[in-house]
Amino acid sequence: MGVPKRKTSKMRLRTRKATWRWKAPHLFVDPKTGNRHFGHCVDPETGMYRGRQVLTVTAGEE
Repeated sequence: MGVPKRKTSKMRLRTRKATWRWKAPHLFVDPKTGNRHFGHCVDPETGMYRGRQVLTVTAGEE
């Protein structure tokens, strides 16, 4: 079993832990409607993906 030879410094420990911090999800804004949605996903309100109509969205669906 591996045993560390030296104590891990505070800076090294905090640098390692800093990569696991929470980051807010990056939302893309549709230039036509202004709706926000996740990248690489269909806009749920309009059914558009990369400028093409992919899904048929009905008015009463929620």
